[in-house]
Amino acid sequence: MTKKTKAILDLLDERYGTDYRCYLNHENAWQLLIATILSAQCTDARVNLVTADLFRKYTDVAAFAAADLKELEKDIHSTGFYHNKAKNIIACCKDLIEKFGGEVPESLEDLTSLAGVGRKTANVIRGNIYHEPSIVVDTHVKRISKKLGLTEEEDPYKVEQDLMKALPKEHWILWNIHLITLGREICKAPTPRCEECFLTEQCADYKKRNGKRVKK
Repeated sequence: MTKKTKAILDLLDERYGTDYRCYLNHENAWQLLIATILSAQCTDARVNLVTADLFRKYTDVAAFAAADLKELEKDIHSTGFYHNKAKNIIACCKDLIEKFGGEVPESLEDLTSLAGVGRKTANVIRGNIYHEPSIVVDTHVKRISKKLGLTEEEDPYKVEQDLMKALPKEHWILWNIHLITLGREICKAPTPRCEECFLTEQCADYKKRNGKRVKK
């Protein structure tokens, strides 16, 4: 870990603390799995509004597996891309019952074998449910990691690999939590509030735009 990376982590820890928290409301693994599928191209706030009623209507994995496709589409309509999301949720829950006894699996391989579950969703489950060191590359993580100079990649998988090399394992989950908070409060897209940011001394993008040298 470089001095610059350590400085970034120390400042993030100081500002946001080191408690693990998930922005998607859930009471168990299958609820988080479905909420994460719904969160694609949708805000966490909107997903939480939808799942508040959704999880009262569908009370377990079996209920989702047996759901009527058109009815589920209506239930999740406001999250966007509802045709694919509804189809994937039903197929995913059928897979959970048929392949895993109704339980959400832990391994990356098993999780990504489920309908609608990619590495991002799998890492959300691994990090938040099973507390396995995992890096979740969402839009905030990808954008801000690049601004800070920790990656130059665009592909989420390559960003994940770069961050795994740059960050100590104990900060993998926190990186996502911290950067979501930073992205919502200060480093907003497309107009970051750099004048309020506590990371300008470490930010490669800020230094480049202001003609300053970046610390290593």
